[in-house]
Amino acid sequence: MTLIYLVMMAATVRSSPVPSGSSYTLSTLVSELESPWSMAFLPDQSLLVTERSGQLRRISDGKVSEPVEGVPEVFFRGQGGLLDIKLHPDYEKNGWLYLSYAHGNRDANALRLMRAKLQGLKLVEQQVLFTVTPAKNTPVHYGGRILFLPDQTLLLSTGDGYNFRESSQKKNSLIGKIVRLNDDGSIPEDNPFVGEKGTHSAIWSLGHRNPQGLFYDSRRKQVISHEHGPKGGDEINIIEPGKNYGWPVITYGRDYTGATITPYKEYPGMEQPFVDWTPSIAPSSLVVYYGAMFPELKGDLLATTLVSREVRRVRMDGNNVSGQESLISTPEQRLRHIEVDRKGAIYLLTDQGDLLKVTKQQSPEK
Repeated sequence: MTLIYLVMMAATVRSSPVPSGSSYTLSTLVSELESPWSMAFLPDQSLLVTERSGQLRRISDGKVSEPVEGVPEVFFRGQGGLLDIKLHPDYEKNGWLYLSYAHGNRDANALRLMRAKLQGLKLVEQQVLFTVTPAKNTPVHYGGRILFLPDQTLLLSTGDGYNFRESSQKKNSLIGKIVRLNDDGSIPEDNPFVGEKGTHSAIWSLGHRNPQGLFYDSRRKQVISHEHGPKGGDEINIIEPGKNYGWPVITYGRDYTGATITPYKEYPGMEQPFVDWTPSIAPSSLVVYYGAMFPELKGDLLATTLVSREVRRVRMDGNNVSGQESLISTPEQRLRHIEVDRKGAIYLLTDQGDLLKVTKQQSPEK
């Protein structure tokens, strides 16, 4: 497929110049954030943005607020810190917003989930809902994505902590899993492993390495996730309750040293990836696009990436992949997160601290 080029607006993005003539325009809204990780639109279409160093900020009309008060103390080290943010589906009625973050210290840390309400620039009624167990002594591979399902339960992805990959297959551990919780942090009675001896009842799926894309496709009625592989073996999975997605028993990747992790790419009872990315592109977040602004993207998967520094478009034909292309390329910027507003514009966060917006290129007046 042909690369779709972008036209730069007045606020210049730190990337290579591109030819004009595209139907897409890329602009920089903000360029003063500190390691932003996630964002969520408030009802007035202002944005809440998490900074991994522990700040939550509100962005409105291109202006970045002072840090929101009342954010929990985070373990800011390696890949740890303040991570995802999601609003409750009934936010306008109940006011709950949810944060995931690394908690603890270098000797014992874990992913934690909390919720609170926003009053001005302050979080109130803070409630810690869930902490991943057991704790680990590595500051990496937290997962950390939050997703609300149509029944208003939520999924939380957890990473394998890098040195604890065997725990991804252990049902008494929450490491390397996707867990399902009620919105108050309790465990739903219809989770797939409830009542199974030696198994944590919160587990929804297992065999994950570091899932950082998590999205519910309301049209196809599917939970879609992507996760970082090692050297190769990044993958997209269609997540179903009770399924085992294989890590580290099966993978298409190798260790960073080049050593073999496992001789298996397939194994009985373990799911094959929906999409395999080898070599790695380092996918960091995911949406399925149904916005009105770009009808040509309808139903396609859009993933931000850290290594290939692009928005990777996975073209879909019904429920099947029909091709891939680099939709948006930012050679000098690692793309961390993607969201779509109610008009269909695409918003991107970069590790370098920028908030970018992709809109439709206006036709020149005749």
